[in-house]
Amino acid sequence: MSLIAADVLPLGHDRPGTYADAVEVYLRSAGVAASSQRIYRISLTTWAWLARDEQPPLGRARRGATPPAVPFATLDEPATAGVLADAFATRARLADADTVNRELSVLKTAIGWWRARGWLATNPIVGIERRPAPPDRTRALSRAQITALLELKAPLREKTLWRMLYDTCARAEEILSLDIDDLLLADKRARIVSKGGATDWVHWQSGTAQLLPRLLKGRTRGPVFLTDRRALAHTPALDVCPVTGRARLSYRRAAELFETLTRPLAHPGITDTAELELRGGWTLHQLRHSALTHEAEDGTNTPTLLARSRHASVRSLERYARPSVDAVASHVASRDPLARRTT
Repeated sequence: MSLIAADVLPLGHDRPGTYADAVEVYLRSAGVAASSQRIYRISLTTWAWLARDEQPPLGRARRGATPPAVPFATLDEPATAGVLADAFATRARLADADTVNRELSVLKTAIGWWRARGWLATNPIVGIERRPAPPDRTRALSRAQITALLELKAPLREKTLWRMLYDTCARAEEILSLDIDDLLLADKRARIVSKGGATDWVHWQSGTAQLLPRLLKGRTRGPVFLTDRRALAHTPALDVCPVTGRARLSYRRAAELFETLTRPLAHPGITDTAELELRGGWTLHQLRHSALTHEAEDGTNTPTLLARSRHASVRSLERYARPSVDAVASHVASRDPLARRTT
Protein backbone atom coordinates (compact mmCIF):
# COMPACT_ATOMS: atom_id res chain seq x y z
CA MET A 1 0.00 0.00 0.00
CA SER A 2 1.36 3.43 -0.92
CA LEU A 3 2.01 6.06 1.68
CA ILE A 4 -0.83 8.21 0.32
CA ALA A 5 -3.32 5.36 0.46
CA ALA A 6 -2.25 4.49 3.98
CA ASP A 7 -2.97 8.03 5.12
CA VAL A 8 -6.54 8.07 3.74
CA LEU A 9 -9.17 7.12 6.32
CA PRO A 10 -12.38 5.13 5.63
CA LEU A 11 -15.20 7.12 4.05
CA GLY A 12 -17.35 8.94 6.56
CA HIS A 13 -14.92 8.43 9.44
CA ASP A 14 -15.68 11.01 12.14
CA ARG A 15 -17.34 13.31 9.58
CA PRO A 16 -18.78 16.62 10.93
CA GLY A 17 -22.48 17.17 10.53
CA THR A 18 -22.29 20.63 8.99
CA TYR A 19 -20.06 22.41 6.52
CA ALA A 20 -19.35 25.12 9.11
CA ASP A 21 -18.10 22.51 11.58
CA ALA A 22 -15.87 20.97 8.90
CA VAL A 23 -14.39 24.39 8.17
CA GLU A 24 -13.54 24.98 11.83
CA VAL A 25 -11.95 21.56 12.23
CA TYR A 26 -9.89 22.14 9.11
CA LEU A 27 -8.67 25.55 10.30
CA ARG A 28 -7.73 24.15 13.74
CA SER A 29 -6.12 20.92 12.61
CA ALA A 30 -4.65 21.32 9.11
CA GLY A 31 -1.68 23.48 10.02
CA VAL A 32 -3.12 26.74 8.70
CA ALA A 33 -1.10 29.60 10.20
CA ALA A 34 -2.92 31.64 12.80
CA SER A 35 -2.30 34.78 10.74
CA SER A 36 -4.06 33.19 7.75
CA GLN A 37 -7.04 31.63 9.49
CA ARG A 38 -9.27 34.71 9.26
CA ILE A 39 -8.90 35.06 5.49
CA TYR A 40 -9.26 31.29 5.04
CA ARG A 41 -12.47 31.32 7.07
CA ILE A 42 -13.91 34.18 5.01
CA SER A 43 -13.02 32.41 1.76
CA LEU A 44 -14.45 29.06 2.87
CA THR A 45 -17.62 30.62 4.29
CA THR A 46 -18.33 32.10 0.85
CA TRP A 47 -18.97 28.57 -0.43
CA ALA A 48 -21.78 28.01 2.08
CA TRP A 49 -23.83 30.58 0.16
CA LEU A 50 -22.80 29.12 -3.20
CA ALA A 51 -23.81 25.61 -2.11
CA ARG A 52 -27.32 27.01 -1.61
CA ASP A 53 -27.18 28.68 -5.03
CA GLU A 54 -27.04 32.07 -3.32
CA GLN A 55 -24.49 34.89 -3.45
CA PRO A 56 -22.73 36.20 -0.34
CA PRO A 57 -23.39 39.83 0.61
CA LEU A 58 -20.92 42.33 -0.79
CA GLY A 59 -19.06 45.13 0.94
CA ARG A 60 -20.11 46.13 4.42
CA ALA A 61 -23.19 43.94 4.24
CA ARG A 62 -20.86 40.94 4.48
CA ARG A 63 -19.77 41.84 8.00
CA GLY A 64 -21.86 39.92 10.53
CA ALA A 65 -23.93 38.20 7.83
CA THR A 66 -24.90 34.66 8.81
CA PRO A 67 -24.19 32.10 6.08
CA PRO A 68 -26.80 29.43 5.41
CA ALA A 69 -26.51 26.14 7.28
CA VAL A 70 -25.28 23.43 4.91
CA PRO A 71 -25.10 19.74 5.89
CA PHE A 72 -21.57 18.59 5.13
CA ALA A 73 -22.87 15.48 3.36
CA THR A 74 -24.44 17.82 0.77
CA LEU A 75 -21.00 18.22 -0.81
CA ASP A 76 -21.11 14.55 -1.87
CA GLU A 77 -24.52 14.81 -3.52
CA PRO A 78 -24.33 14.63 -7.37
CA ALA A 79 -26.37 17.79 -7.86
CA THR A 80 -24.08 19.90 -5.68
CA ALA A 81 -21.28 20.07 -8.24
CA GLY A 82 -23.60 21.70 -10.77
CA VAL A 83 -24.99 24.13 -8.21
CA LEU A 84 -21.50 25.19 -7.14
CA ALA A 85 -20.31 25.60 -10.73
CA ASP A 86 -23.25 27.83 -11.65
CA ALA A 87 -23.05 29.87 -8.46
CA PHE A 88 -19.28 30.28 -8.86
CA ALA A 89 -19.78 31.54 -12.42
CA THR A 90 -22.15 34.20 -11.08
CA ARG A 91 -19.74 35.03 -8.28
CA ALA A 92 -16.94 35.49 -10.81
CA ARG A 93 -19.00 38.18 -12.58
CA LEU A 94 -19.56 40.09 -9.34
CA ALA A 95 -16.07 39.96 -7.80
CA ASP A 96 -12.57 40.44 -9.18
CA ALA A 97 -10.59 37.47 -10.51
CA ASP A 98 -8.02 37.56 -7.70
CA THR A 99 -10.74 37.23 -5.07
CA VAL A 100 -12.62 34.33 -6.64
CA ASN A 101 -9.40 32.53 -7.51
CA ARG A 102 -8.28 32.81 -3.89
CA GLU A 103 -11.61 31.43 -2.70
CA LEU A 104 -11.34 28.53 -5.14
CA SER A 105 -7.75 27.77 -4.14
CA VAL A 106 -8.57 27.74 -0.43
CA LEU A 107 -11.53 25.39 -0.94
CA LYS A 108 -9.45 23.04 -3.11
CA THR A 109 -6.91 22.69 -0.32
CA ALA A 110 -9.63 22.10 2.28
CA ILE A 111 -11.38 19.49 0.13
CA GLY A 112 -8.10 17.62 -0.27
CA TRP A 113 -7.71 17.54 3.50
CA TRP A 114 -11.31 16.44 4.05
CA ARG A 115 -11.02 13.68 1.45
CA ALA A 116 -7.82 12.39 3.04
CA ARG A 117 -9.76 12.06 6.30
CA GLY A 118 -12.50 10.09 4.58
CA TRP A 119 -15.11 12.82 4.94
CA LEU A 120 -15.81 13.16 1.22
CA ALA A 121 -15.99 10.56 -1.56
CA THR A 122 -16.08 13.11 -4.40
CA ASN A 123 -14.62 16.46 -5.31
CA PRO A 124 -17.61 18.80 -5.86
CA ILE A 125 -15.51 21.49 -7.54
CA VAL A 126 -13.52 19.23 -9.85
CA GLY A 127 -14.83 20.98 -12.98
CA ILE A 128 -14.40 24.54 -11.73
CA GLU A 129 -11.37 26.37 -13.10
CA ARG A 130 -9.57 29.53 -12.08
CA ARG A 131 -10.69 32.70 -13.78
CA PRO A 132 -8.11 34.40 -16.00
CA ALA A 133 -6.78 37.61 -14.53
CA PRO A 134 -6.35 40.00 -17.47
CA PRO A 135 -2.93 41.66 -17.69
CA ASP A 136 -2.90 44.95 -15.83
CA ARG A 137 -1.29 47.67 -17.94
CA THR A 138 -1.47 50.08 -15.00
CA ARG A 139 0.93 48.14 -12.75
CA ALA A 140 3.14 51.18 -12.23
CA LEU A 141 1.96 53.13 -9.20
CA SER A 142 1.25 56.81 -9.66
CA ARG A 143 3.51 59.41 -8.09
CA ALA A 144 0.74 60.24 -5.64
CA GLN A 145 0.52 56.59 -4.63
CA ILE A 146 4.28 56.42 -4.10
CA THR A 147 4.07 59.53 -1.93
CA ALA A 148 1.25 57.99 0.12
CA LEU A 149 3.27 54.79 0.49
CA LEU A 150 6.39 56.55 1.70
CA GLU A 151 4.29 58.54 4.18
CA LEU A 152 2.54 55.42 5.45
CA LYS A 153 2.98 54.66 9.14
CA ALA A 154 5.12 51.53 9.04
CA PRO A 155 8.13 50.01 10.85
CA LEU A 156 11.53 51.51 10.05
CA ARG A 157 12.71 48.30 8.35
CA GLU A 158 9.80 48.31 5.92
CA LYS A 159 10.06 52.05 5.20
CA THR A 160 13.78 51.68 4.46
CA LEU A 161 13.25 48.68 2.18
CA TRP A 162 10.43 50.32 0.23
CA ARG A 163 12.32 53.58 -0.19
CA MET A 164 15.47 51.75 -1.25
CA LEU A 165 13.61 49.65 -3.82
CA TYR A 166 12.06 52.74 -5.37
CA ASP A 167 15.29 54.76 -5.30
CA THR A 168 17.43 52.00 -6.82
CA CYS A 169 14.95 50.50 -9.35
CA ALA A 170 16.32 47.17 -8.09
CA ARG A 171 14.66 43.80 -7.75
CA ALA A 172 13.53 42.98 -4.21
CA GLU A 173 15.68 39.83 -4.08
CA GLU A 174 18.77 41.89 -4.92
CA ILE A 175 18.22 44.40 -2.12
CA LEU A 176 17.28 41.76 0.46
CA SER A 177 20.52 39.92 -0.36
CA LEU A 178 22.65 42.94 0.57
CA ASP A 179 25.17 42.70 3.39
CA ILE A 180 26.46 45.76 5.21
CA ASP A 181 29.88 45.19 3.58
CA ASP A 182 28.21 45.82 0.20
CA LEU A 183 27.13 49.34 1.14
CA LEU A 184 29.07 52.49 0.29
CA LEU A 185 26.99 54.81 2.43
CA ALA A 186 28.95 57.97 1.67
CA ASP A 187 28.59 57.37 -2.07
CA LYS A 188 24.90 56.35 -1.85
CA ARG A 189 25.44 53.10 -3.70
CA ALA A 190 25.92 49.38 -3.15
CA ARG A 191 27.27 46.30 -4.89
CA ILE A 192 24.62 43.75 -5.78
CA VAL A 193 24.50 40.41 -7.54
CA SER A 194 22.13 40.94 -10.44
CA LYS A 195 19.84 38.44 -12.08
CA GLY A 196 22.13 36.02 -13.92
CA GLY A 197 24.96 36.37 -11.39
CA ALA A 198 26.64 39.56 -12.60
CA THR A 199 28.01 41.95 -9.98
CA ASP A 200 26.70 45.48 -10.45
CA TRP A 201 25.93 48.75 -8.68
CA VAL A 202 22.69 50.31 -7.52
CA HIS A 203 22.35 53.94 -6.46
CA TRP A 204 19.96 55.70 -4.11
CA GLN A 205 18.94 59.21 -3.11
CA SER A 206 18.75 61.18 0.11
CA GLY A 207 15.59 59.50 1.39
CA THR A 208 17.31 56.11 1.58
CA ALA A 209 20.56 57.72 2.77
CA GLN A 210 18.75 59.16 5.80
CA LEU A 211 17.02 55.90 6.71
CA LEU A 212 19.86 53.39 6.36
CA PRO A 213 21.97 54.57 9.34
CA ARG A 214 18.90 54.49 11.56
CA LEU A 215 18.19 50.94 10.45
CA LEU A 216 21.75 49.69 10.92
CA LYS A 217 22.16 51.21 14.41
CA GLY A 218 25.93 51.02 14.22
CA ARG A 219 26.12 47.44 12.89
CA THR A 220 29.06 46.93 10.55
CA ARG A 221 28.58 43.28 9.54
CA GLY A 222 25.83 40.91 8.53
CA PRO A 223 22.66 41.27 6.41
CA VAL A 224 21.19 44.74 6.02
CA PHE A 225 17.55 43.66 6.48
CA LEU A 226 16.84 41.35 9.41
CA THR A 227 13.89 39.42 10.80
CA ASP A 228 12.35 40.37 14.14
CA ARG A 229 13.39 37.10 15.81
CA ARG A 230 16.61 35.20 16.35
CA ALA A 231 17.64 32.87 13.55
CA LEU A 232 16.78 29.20 13.69
CA ALA A 233 19.59 26.75 14.38
CA HIS A 234 19.87 25.53 10.78
CA THR A 235 20.09 29.05 9.22
CA PRO A 236 23.26 29.49 7.10
CA ALA A 237 25.87 31.61 8.86
CA LEU A 238 25.93 34.15 6.01
CA ASP A 239 22.24 34.84 6.64
CA VAL A 240 22.66 35.54 10.35
CA CYS A 241 23.66 38.85 11.91
CA PRO A 242 26.71 38.25 14.16
CA VAL A 243 25.64 41.13 16.42
CA THR A 244 21.93 40.45 17.00
CA GLY A 245 21.66 36.76 16.07
CA ARG A 246 18.69 37.56 13.83
CA ALA A 247 18.26 36.13 10.34
CA ARG A 248 18.15 37.82 6.95
CA LEU A 249 14.64 38.97 6.04
CA SER A 250 13.18 36.63 3.41
CA TYR A 251 11.50 37.75 0.21
CA ARG A 252 8.35 35.84 1.16
CA ARG A 253 8.00 37.69 4.47
CA ALA A 254 8.86 41.09 2.99
CA ALA A 255 6.32 40.59 0.17
CA GLU A 256 3.65 39.42 2.60
CA LEU A 257 4.08 42.48 4.83
CA PHE A 258 4.06 44.84 1.86
CA GLU A 259 0.91 43.29 0.41
CA THR A 260 -0.88 43.48 3.77
CA LEU A 261 0.17 47.02 4.69
CA THR A 262 -0.71 48.44 1.26
CA ARG A 263 -4.24 47.03 1.01
CA PRO A 264 -5.84 50.28 2.28
CA LEU A 265 -3.82 52.27 -0.28
CA ALA A 266 -4.68 49.87 -3.10
CA HIS A 267 -8.41 50.05 -2.26
CA PRO A 268 -8.98 53.52 -0.77
CA GLY A 269 -12.76 53.25 -1.06
CA ILE A 270 -12.98 50.18 1.17
CA THR A 271 -12.94 50.66 4.94
CA ASP A 272 -14.37 47.31 6.00
CA THR A 273 -11.54 45.17 7.43
CA ALA A 274 -13.03 41.86 6.34
CA GLU A 275 -13.56 43.12 2.80
CA LEU A 276 -9.97 44.40 2.64
CA GLU A 277 -8.67 40.99 3.65
CA LEU A 278 -10.37 39.49 0.62
CA ARG A 279 -8.49 41.85 -1.67
CA GLY A 280 -4.83 42.16 -2.49
CA GLY A 281 -2.42 44.98 -1.87
CA TRP A 282 0.52 46.05 -3.99
CA THR A 283 3.57 43.95 -4.84
CA LEU A 284 7.23 44.75 -4.19
CA HIS A 285 7.92 44.46 -7.91
CA GLN A 286 5.62 47.43 -8.53
CA LEU A 287 8.20 49.68 -6.85
CA ARG A 288 10.80 48.79 -9.50
CA HIS A 289 8.19 49.10 -12.24
CA SER A 290 7.04 52.48 -10.93
CA ALA A 291 10.53 53.92 -10.55
CA LEU A 292 11.50 53.05 -14.13
CA THR A 293 8.19 54.37 -15.45
CA HIS A 294 8.57 57.66 -13.62
CA GLU A 295 12.14 58.09 -14.85
CA ALA A 296 11.00 57.47 -18.42
CA GLU A 297 8.23 60.07 -17.98
CA ASP A 298 10.84 62.55 -16.74
CA GLY A 299 12.84 62.11 -19.93
CA THR A 300 15.68 59.89 -18.68
CA ASN A 301 17.51 58.65 -21.77
CA THR A 302 17.48 55.01 -22.81
CA PRO A 303 21.14 54.21 -21.97
CA THR A 304 20.64 55.52 -18.42
CA LEU A 305 17.39 53.59 -18.04
CA LEU A 306 19.18 50.43 -19.17
CA ALA A 307 21.92 51.08 -16.62
CA ARG A 308 19.36 51.70 -13.86
CA SER A 309 17.31 48.62 -14.69
CA ARG A 310 20.30 46.45 -15.67
CA HIS A 311 18.33 44.98 -18.58
CA ALA A 312 20.34 43.53 -21.44
CA SER A 313 18.14 45.01 -24.18
CA VAL A 314 15.71 47.82 -24.86
CA ARG A 315 13.01 45.23 -25.61
CA SER A 316 13.23 43.94 -22.03
CA LEU A 317 12.94 47.50 -20.75
CA GLU A 318 9.85 48.42 -22.78
CA ARG A 319 7.25 46.91 -20.48
CA TYR A 320 8.66 48.78 -17.47
CA ALA A 321 9.22 52.18 -19.01
CA ARG A 322 5.65 52.61 -20.19
CA PRO A 323 4.36 56.13 -19.38
CA SER A 324 1.21 56.30 -17.30
CA VAL A 325 -2.13 57.40 -18.74
CA ASP A 326 -1.79 60.75 -16.92
CA ALA A 327 1.69 61.30 -18.35
CA VAL A 328 0.47 60.54 -21.87
CA ALA A 329 -2.51 62.87 -21.42
CA SER A 330 -0.23 65.64 -20.14
CA HIS A 331 2.13 65.12 -23.08
CA VAL A 332 -0.71 65.33 -25.62
CA ALA A 333 -2.23 68.40 -23.94
CA SER A 334 1.12 70.21 -23.90
CA ARG A 335 1.36 69.81 -27.66
CA ASP A 336 -2.19 70.88 -28.45
CA PRO A 337 -1.77 73.91 -30.80
CA LEU A 338 -5.28 75.21 -30.17
CA ALA A 339 -4.77 75.11 -26.42
CA ARG A 340 -1.48 76.97 -26.76
CA ARG A 341 -3.15 79.75 -28.79
CA THR A 342 -5.87 80.26 -26.17
CA THR A 343 -3.49 80.61 -23.23
